[in-house]
Amino acid sequence: MAEHTSSSITIEAAPADVMGVIADFARYPEWTGEVKLAEVLAADDRGRAEKVRLVLDAGAIKDDHTLAYTWTGENEVSWTLVKSQMLRSLDGSYRLAPVGGDRTEVTYRLTVDVKIPMLGMIKRKAEKVIIDRALAGLKKRVESGPKPVESDPRA
Repeated sequence: MAEHTSSSITIEAAPADVMGVIADFARYPEWTGEVKLAEVLAADDRGRAEKVRLVLDAGAIKDDHTLAYTWTGENEVSWTLVKSQMLRSLDGSYRLAPVGGDRTEVTYRLTVDVKIPMLGMIKRKAEKVIIDRALAGLKKRVESGPKPVESDPRA
């Protein structure tokens, strides 16, 4: 089994609010940093994304890949790589656990394998950076709430 990296953070919001942000792929470019485009290609009968195309720009790493998503209950989503330019595999998940009041512990687990040779230690460090940035961005986004859509003064 491939090695994985995981980390957790507590967010001051109910699990449903956290999952609402995670499931809102169209807004990923607003809070994730590296995601420049997120396009839902297929959705299930509940409207949850099943296949998503993501265009990433993380400086030296640029990629256009498609992920398949699996929703388990209301508090877990996992994904696996369908196709990519730079990655051989990308498996991950968000697991949400209520921790009292309107607080949620979010655990992000990630396994990445790139097509170019890379030392395991460097790969795990990169996974850790990806996870930490994603969790920090998610926490900030959920706790600050979505930005209201401003009307165009010319309209």
